[in-house]
Amino acid sequence: MKSFLIALQFMSRIQLAKQTVWTSEDFGRSVMYYPLVGVVIGLVLTAVYVLCSYILTGFYLAAVVIAAWFFITGGLHADGFMDTADGIFSGRSRERMLEIMKDSRVGSNGVIAYFWLALLKICFLANIPASFVPLALIGIPAAVRFGTLISIFEFPYGRSQGLGKIFREYAPSHTMAIGFVLALLPALYGGFLYLTILGSAMVVSLAANRYMETVLGGVTGDTYGAVCEGNELIMLAVAAILGHLFC
Repeated sequence: MKSFLIALQFMSRIQLAKQTVWTSEDFGRSVMYYPLVGVVIGLVLTAVYVLCSYILTGFYLAAVVIAAWFFITGGLHADGFMDTADGIFSGRSRERMLEIMKDSRVGSNGVIAYFWLALLKICFLANIPASFVPLALIGIPAAVRFGTLISIFEFPYGRSQGLGKIFREYAPSHTMAIGFVLALLPALYGGFLYLTILGSAMVVSLAANRYMETVLGGVTGDTYGAVCEGNELIMLAVAAILGHLFC
């Protein structure tokens, strides 16, 4: 339970038990619960969607849900997305890209990239049939956060030190197996359609991280966030397509 609560507090603003001191061992053990954190985030977003649907529709409803998504996650992944965009789109050497990404200041590339990311998320969510939205909102955060486990454990870390190394060093050997089982939980509700989203998220994570490895020589904490945000965007598009095909 402690490891799950640490994962929930680190990956979101939802704090069921506030803890201010985390050891490397705590971080490592918490990683396997990321997909379950995604389910919790998805349930909260679904509640926001249902409540707001009484007074809002279409683009406006989607905008509120995406804003809530940003708020619930505390902008953790958005920060990594913008830092990664600043680095990769700088056109500099690999070493300079990593330096730019480490800078806490956000540049124009990051701001522009996140503007379009947020806008497209709103557009795709607004185009998902209403009956399919709960599955999308519950399933996508869970599936994408299993994709984060792929980022952590299947690709080399691009820095000499950082969270990625802590995760890999202190995570239990069965982390990927437990994470995958937890990522399957939304299938109890969504069945085959959710499995399609999960499989798509895994493919996107593999492809995106391979690109990061090619460009940067490895992945970093920032690219974890970037892949997560980009994967959520693509899965919203996938959900829109599935919703129109099967609903």
